[in-house]
Amino acid sequence: MNRDWIATAGTLSQALPYMQRYAGATVVIKLGGHAMGSDEAMHGFARDVVLMRQVGLNPVIVHGGGPMINEMLGKLDIKSEFVNGKRVTDQATMDVVEMVLSGQVNNRLVQAICAEGGKAVGLSGKDANLMICKQTHKDLGFVGTPSTVDPTILRDLHAAHAIPVIAPLGMGREGETFNINGDTAAGAIAGALKADRLLLLTDVEGVKDKSGEVLTEIDPKIIPDLIADGTIAGGMIPKTETALAAMNDGVRAVVILDGRAPNACLLELFTDHGAGSLIRRPRV
Repeated sequence: MNRDWIATAGTLSQALPYMQRYAGATVVIKLGGHAMGSDEAMHGFARDVVLMRQVGLNPVIVHGGGPMINEMLGKLDIKSEFVNGKRVTDQATMDVVEMVLSGQVNNRLVQAICAEGGKAVGLSGKDANLMICKQTHKDLGFVGTPSTVDPTILRDLHAAHAIPVIAPLGMGREGETFNINGDTAAGAIAGALKADRLLLLTDVEGVKDKSGEVLTEIDPKIIPDLIADGTIAGGMIPKTETALAAMNDGVRAVVILDGRAPNACLLELFTDHGAGSLIRRPRV
């Protein structure tokens, strides 16, 4: 008998307890722009999501699209202003952001999931009042922070065995459209759903210590100290802050992992060793 077949059967058998553990659980996955860099990676991710839905999980996908937005702004020769390193989202930029996120990126991801046999539904935070936002800072223009999240539409989609795919856009009280940081949107949605897991897919292996080794499990209580001493720095700071906020809202655990790695989500959910950095309170 082929040894590869035997190994595959063994892997499936070992995954059974984890499939049973997560049956019926809600898992929110933030897919970053760089993790969507190729059609092969996109379809590999889509296949993993369809498998999760098939074995009883309730996945919710929140995607980014920064590289695609930058590319389109360049093609349209729209110049960006920056305040303290953050892009100012004026009306012209906001129009491009919505076109790319809701049109190009969201549709591409929905199509990939459907092509793998799933039933994906694309939406943004503007749909069904999913995310009502306030302006993050007046100097940044149409950049928003969720103030209320109504996950009713997501629960309805799960009841219909569908997979929600969400563009990180929200609506203001006056009907204006806001661009939301993808990690922030995913954390807010995960908190509103009281998700079992929030997976933040990025382009690094996880949170690393000062020697460059991945911290496989982190007590959230020490994250402020890791930020203060420089262990957590740069773009990892907002990701860990998102993790803390989500856990305070009722998410059981958050994982920061490398979205470029094949089957990253499956490795995290269905194997002993997991993947990336798991942030959760110590078991008592």
